[in-house]
Amino acid sequence: MKIDDAAARLEALGSSTRLKIYRALVRAGLAGMPVGRLQEKLKIPASTLSHHVKALVSVGLISQVREGTTLVCHAEYDTMRGLVDFLVAECCEDEAECKDARTAA
Repeated sequence: MKIDDAAARLEALGSSTRLKIYRALVRAGLAGMPVGRLQEKLKIPASTLSHHVKALVSVGLISQVREGTTLVCHAEYDTMRGLVDFLVAECCEDEAECKDARTAA
């Protein structure tokens, strides 16, 4: 993952409202959650929710799929895992003791 992509995704999650939206979608699992249900659950006005969802979609953390007349939001788990992997990829690289312990394992 490029550092600019990671920074954009972390910035998007830096809003407490967007973090609540994202966590609700992660909890919802692969089925995702209809926008209306997300709005009810988090008690967010529709225009505010739309603004925050757009920000999360633009950085690839969530996607939206139309199912009939319902718009369903889904967490993008591969993107989430990629971001977490990016954050820990070089864990302890500059600490000799930790690096040696990891290599021995």
